[in-house]
Amino acid sequence: MGMFSGIAKKIFGSANERQVKMLLPKVEAINALEEEISALSDKDLKAKTDEFRQQIANGAKLDDLLVPAFAVAREAAKRSLGMRPFDVQLIGAMILHDGGISEMRTGEGKTLVATLAVYLNALAGNGVHVVTVNDYLAKRDAEWMGKLYEWLGLSTGVIVHGLNDDERRAAYACDVTYGTNNEFGFDYLRDNMKFDLESMVQRGHNYAIVDEVDSILIDEARTPLIISGPLDDRSELYVTVDKFIPMLDQADYEIDEKQKSANFTEDGTEKLEGLLREAGHLKGESLYDIENVAIVHHVNNALKAHKLFQKDRDYIVRNDEVVIIDEFTGRMMPGRRYSEGQHQALEAKEGVTIQPENQTLASITFQNYFRLYDKLAGMTGTAMTEAEEFADIYGLQVVDVPTNLPVARMDEDDEVYRTVEEKYRAIIHLIKDCRERGQPVLVGTTSIEKSELLAEQLRQGGIKDFQVLNARYHEQEAYIISQAGVPGAITIATNMAGRGTDIQLGGNIDMRLEHELADMAEGKARDKKEKAIRDEVAALKEQAKAAGGLYVIGTERHESRRIDNQLRGRSGRQGDPGSSKFFLSLQDDLMRIFGSDRMDGMLRKLGLKEDEAIIHPWINKALEKAQQKVEARNFDIRKNLLKFDDVMNDQRKVIFEQRIELMQSEDISDTIADMRNEVIDDLVARHIPERAYPEQWETKELKEGVNAYFALDLPVDEWAGEEGIDEEDIIDRITEAAEKAYEDKKQRFGPEISKYVEKSVVLQTIDHLWREHLVNLDHLRSVVGFRGYGQRDPLQEYKGESFELFQAMLVNLRQAVCAQLSRVELAPPEDRPQPAAAAAAGFSPEGGVDPEELPDEWLKTGRNAPCPCGSGKKFKHCHGKYV
Repeated sequence: MGMFSGIAKKIFGSANERQVKMLLPKVEAINALEEEISALSDKDLKAKTDEFRQQIANGAKLDDLLVPAFAVAREAAKRSLGMRPFDVQLIGAMILHDGGISEMRTGEGKTLVATLAVYLNALAGNGVHVVTVNDYLAKRDAEWMGKLYEWLGLSTGVIVHGLNDDERRAAYACDVTYGTNNEFGFDYLRDNMKFDLESMVQRGHNYAIVDEVDSILIDEARTPLIISGPLDDRSELYVTVDKFIPMLDQADYEIDEKQKSANFTEDGTEKLEGLLREAGHLKGESLYDIENVAIVHHVNNALKAHKLFQKDRDYIVRNDEVVIIDEFTGRMMPGRRYSEGQHQALEAKEGVTIQPENQTLASITFQNYFRLYDKLAGMTGTAMTEAEEFADIYGLQVVDVPTNLPVARMDEDDEVYRTVEEKYRAIIHLIKDCRERGQPVLVGTTSIEKSELLAEQLRQGGIKDFQVLNARYHEQEAYIISQAGVPGAITIATNMAGRGTDIQLGGNIDMRLEHELADMAEGKARDKKEKAIRDEVAALKEQAKAAGGLYVIGTERHESRRIDNQLRGRSGRQGDPGSSKFFLSLQDDLMRIFGSDRMDGMLRKLGLKEDEAIIHPWINKALEKAQQKVEARNFDIRKNLLKFDDVMNDQRKVIFEQRIELMQSEDISDTIADMRNEVIDDLVARHIPERAYPEQWETKELKEGVNAYFALDLPVDEWAGEEGIDEEDIIDRITEAAEKAYEDKKQRFGPEISKYVEKSVVLQTIDHLWREHLVNLDHLRSVVGFRGYGQRDPLQEYKGESFELFQAMLVNLRQAVCAQLSRVELAPPEDRPQPAAAAAAGFSPEGGVDPEELPDEWLKTGRNAPCPCGSGKKFKHCHGKYV
């Protein structure tokens, strides 16, 4: 097969090459227009945008406009940015327009590539979203590429942390909107918690281009976005339980690093039971009695916090907070919290203030958020290794775009040492050697902790002038990384630090000009200084090239090959020379978890002496296999997570669509009538068995039900004594009475207020029940896992039961709406604010609001009835506090 596939490739070209070749005629067509378009005046070139928009209005498809639009955008890039996209950049942009992933090496100009596809797609007027990995890049790219869009007559917005709703709405209304995946996702969730369409900030999901697509759609896709509200404070319990863990011995628990799990042994459980009993936290005899479910959860989280989570690797502590560090990118994730009490357990361990636990109000995975877009595309330097996952989960195809110039980087074989100490000695020896030769070095580490360790060893080795990047400060990092190609520079970085900024040999001219000329006024002195900087960088570039270009040193292999490839790819941009090499030891995490014991024995037999390394292509192969295993397992975990989330996603869509429909409707009285009829049908069916005699009817219960849901006292028992009566008659009579009572109430309210009250009650009841439903689903998720032991498929069980829970929620919704609407009353007309004023009072479960500001129909809510705001609390404990 191997031989045949080689021959087939020669005859037919690989699938990837065929795809790239298919795009070449369009590249030629764009190039053919260049002369004609470059002859246009600025005014005529700018007029092209309106011309294209008119063609779209007349029915032209975007595909028909690709060639002229790309030609116009290329010319505009030359005039507004001084950059002319290469042919390979046109190919990358076509793949983005087709809804695929462009794999383009570092330094091939992905930021500019996106602008061509953005311009073409923004012409249709439905908005284009460009998604980046952090706020700094969103702002930088929006400012930098915004010059081009503005030049062409398009508006650009940027969504970053800390904007209010009006600012967000304005940014989404622009033709092009830059922002981070978190901001886009949270805005979607918040929009679906709003009470009217005008308050929503997004305007649909038309087309998104995801930069660093592997980082966002794969690495971050394991953590869902969650909006939550606080539950009761249990911080004292966390602190108590936390103190028990250091009292345990190693025999009291088992740790599995591969599966990232920690469990107590029987001895450990007994010991804990004793400690908990003394502290008065154990109910009944055993820790595993049903009353102790919450306690078990606490002690398991505490064990994980101490034994699986490491400070400065998984999280850092600053400003009295535990901040998560993303395991893939080494970046801090402020605002993100581990769920289900794990974060509180870490806070107890580190002795910082324990934030109250939260209840999920809304959540979505990145997979399901990005699948909302009509068209999705992405770009990155490394996607091929995850091509299967992109195709499987997002329906995205990865195309490898050739580089503008051939890659001249030398990738050397890995060096494997027996111990970490030997490995670091070898790394420091190589760094010193590079520095003497004036070769710039970038050292990649897998965590902040390892960066600090290496920095300390360098200092002890007498090297003081180096930079350490920890993905803590994006702006400063961008500057440091931009100068990491200066001859003799030494930069230590966690794998992803400074991403999005190129390392240019000799340093980055633009960054230096911005930095060093910031305070100088225009004029001769400034021009002279600028020329001096440009000459200096040009000389430094030649020096760095002569020394061999950028040397990338990997201090260990990451469990994902892709992240190793990203590190390597930072050297050798645009045909520059460069080298890369990874140093490993048998004590590294990856080696330790994947059977290094056998290897250790083998190396001893081979007589490997101290400070000697084993270097062989076979080792590279074996490591690649280990990494593929880990990646396959991670893919399975994500796929499984998604299968569960898909179940909830279908329900989420139904609820969100229903809310939008309700907000769009002028009048929802038909919906209310349908709900009323279904509640009556259910009620009668429950208490009047089929073909039963009237004396077998449960008239007392039916009467109570009618009172509970419709506030009506009907003589159901008398009706049952009538001759020839059946359940249809009963249904008709109850319906007639309920309709009449409700119509009378609406007459008193007047049409405006009636519509307003109906909408408010339905929306708030949906929200309240949906939140409860999310909590139920969380509990169901944690329980169905154990059913695998009984040979039952957890996913099927989850599907079946979550559907039943959803049906039950809809029944609850109808009943709750009928009950609330039948009890809502109005204040006397003279005290009554108008609906607009009532809306302005804001429907948030805040409690204790000035009664003057409350919607009038709330003021007659019973003290013990549920608060109409949907918080789930009694009225007297919520908005009724001061009424």
